[in-house]
Amino acid sequence: MYKRTFSAAFCAIGLALMLIAIAPQESQARAGGGRSMGSRGSRSYSTPAAPPSQSSPYRQGAPQQTPNPSSPPPYQAPQPAGGGLFRNMAGGMLGGIAGGMLGGMLFRSLGMGGGWGGAGGGGFGIFEILLIGGIIYLVYRFIKNRRESTQASENVYSMDNYREPSMQQSAAQAPLSPAEDMATGISHIRQFDPSFEEQLFCDQVLDLFFKIQSAWMNRDLLPAGALLTPEIRRTLQDDIDRLLKEKRVNRLENIAVRNVEIVEAWQESGQDYITTLIYANLLDYTTDDSTGQVVEGSKTEPIKFEEYWTVTRPVGNNQWQLSAIGQK
Repeated sequence: MYKRTFSAAFCAIGLALMLIAIAPQESQARAGGGRSMGSRGSRSYSTPAAPPSQSSPYRQGAPQQTPNPSSPPPYQAPQPAGGGLFRNMAGGMLGGIAGGMLGGMLFRSLGMGGGWGGAGGGGFGIFEILLIGGIIYLVYRFIKNRRESTQASENVYSMDNYREPSMQQSAAQAPLSPAEDMATGISHIRQFDPSFEEQLFCDQVLDLFFKIQSAWMNRDLLPAGALLTPEIRRTLQDDIDRLLKEKRVNRLENIAVRNVEIVEAWQESGQDYITTLIYANLLDYTTDDSTGQVVEGSKTEPIKFEEYWTVTRPVGNNQWQLSAIGQK
């Protein structure tokens, strides 16, 4: 029975893998090949933020008070383990010694034992008096030392508590929301380029998108060279060299860009960075140079895609360049 069940499961897995292998694959041969590439500066390894609200991209909502898991709990002065037991034991031992000594001297004064101070006589001798004084002094020193140690510990804890509010306050500062971070970045960009406008910028990104796709389809990046950072240009050129070697051409037709939306904006190392989310659909297929036959994609079925395009420039009113392409 178990062998039959195992055989059925094995056959089902094999059938699923075969269906996946023979299923038609969507062509993503446009510039970038449907993969992530390039550099986003210090944010290269972070996922671009989700697009803000369409109705009000820079709407500043009231900050929500959410519990911060990193905030430490209110400071409590630690108590030494077993401190009370130790004090009780120490007090009991010293009390027992003193009580024993006093009891012994009392019995001896009643004639029930030989006295320490005289030769068998009763009463207190000089030795007993010195011993009692020494015990009293030791008890006094013990209590005083304990009290001073406790006060010193309390002073240290109170100093820690004094520093604690500032530490808690800095830890409780919530990071900026994506909308706040973007608005801050755009504000910084405007400080060096007062003419910067979001809608005009999106139009510039749209032009940049079409020029780069056209250069890609013609397998010649020279016309779009000024629109590419050196890193992204090397990557795209490697892809074009591969197409030329394989004698193939990637054709892009009926490109329709539905929307270009700013999702991130920031400055670092003297550079402006803006990431946009591009919604588009197009016919994306690859043909053989010699025969003209379609070897990948479809000439009739358009594909839809959403990609993050990050552009950068030196701060100020300078030319934007494509620095990264990311997949949603």
